[in-house]
Amino acid sequence: MNAPQRLGAYGAGLVTLFVAAFVVAGAVVPSSVVAAWSSPAQGRSTMQETHGESGAMNMPGTAEEADPADAAAEAPVRGLSLEQDGLLLSPVSAPGEVDEPGTLSFSITTADGAAVTEFETEHDKKLHLIVVRSDGSQFRHVHPTMSADGVWSVPWTWDEAGSYRVFTDFVPGSTGENLILGRTLDVAGPVSPEPATAVVTSDAVDGYTATLTGDLSANGDSTLTATVTKDGEPVTALEPYLGAYGHLVALRDGDLAYLHVHPEGDEPAPGSTSGPDVEFMTEAPTPGRYLLYLDFKVDGEVRTARFVLDTGDLDTAGAPAAGEPADRPTDDTDADEPADEHGAGDSDHGH
Repeated sequence: MNAPQRLGAYGAGLVTLFVAAFVVAGAVVPSSVVAAWSSPAQGRSTMQETHGESGAMNMPGTAEEADPADAAAEAPVRGLSLEQDGLLLSPVSAPGEVDEPGTLSFSITTADGAAVTEFETEHDKKLHLIVVRSDGSQFRHVHPTMSADGVWSVPWTWDEAGSYRVFTDFVPGSTGENLILGRTLDVAGPVSPEPATAVVTSDAVDGYTATLTGDLSANGDSTLTATVTKDGEPVTALEPYLGAYGHLVALRDGDLAYLHVHPEGDEPAPGSTSGPDVEFMTEAPTPGRYLLYLDFKVDGEVRTARFVLDTGDLDTAGAPAAGEPADRPTDDTDADEPADEHGAGDSDHGH
């Protein structure tokens, strides 16, 4: 047999083998799948391997629905990056030492360095500035003013040295989506850390006592209720502040990741009052300890109460973890009033 004859016989054998294999496949594989194999376009989509976030391969028809609890645990946390969605928090300028009066300033920029000047109002402001030391102490929630060239600024003096996290909470006009961008600043001087060592569900400030009840969950949304009293009596004269009768900031202990916290109920009308309860919807991304800061307003003055909660480990009776709460002076949110009232910038914002 010459070479052409040998090649022809070999090719005929391959055809016979392929047909036989196809017949066997039709006998043991569903006809719908065999039909899909016979169509190149369908075959690519039907038999394509799919991979979940974990990298595991799922064959067609075997994918399982995602567990909501797992999805909540894997939800990205906010405030740990200085960039998101093409916007950046510029380097922050501030006094470098304790008791040195000065100005804290920054800009929100695009990737090419152009300052952003269009922001939407959210929670009565166009930008919220949260500053807190890495141990969770020295918390401040203020509202800087923006100049025409997009520089945000606020008068600033550090009370204590340490490493601080600066959060900017805003809604850019270009997207309408809330962003939290952060940076770290170091303030020179000796540091005496004040880490959260126990659960704290009650705090006293300027004669008012704020108590937090409810469950903080890492398996989805949960509701926390803040109750404000004075001399043992409920305070029913809470005034609107940042679009609610109270404003709650929550940070994860350790890395200060910024949590989703939303006040419940409709936005109060100007001049209205309420109390003693304010409810918040929270979402903890992981199990662990969280630092919470409640701003509430009475008689035109904003005060801040501080709490420490562990997920699934909240005293629903509202009792403090250790001892009675000690009264202390206010040293945080009131600092934002001069900038809001006397600054040259915009007094609206977002969070």
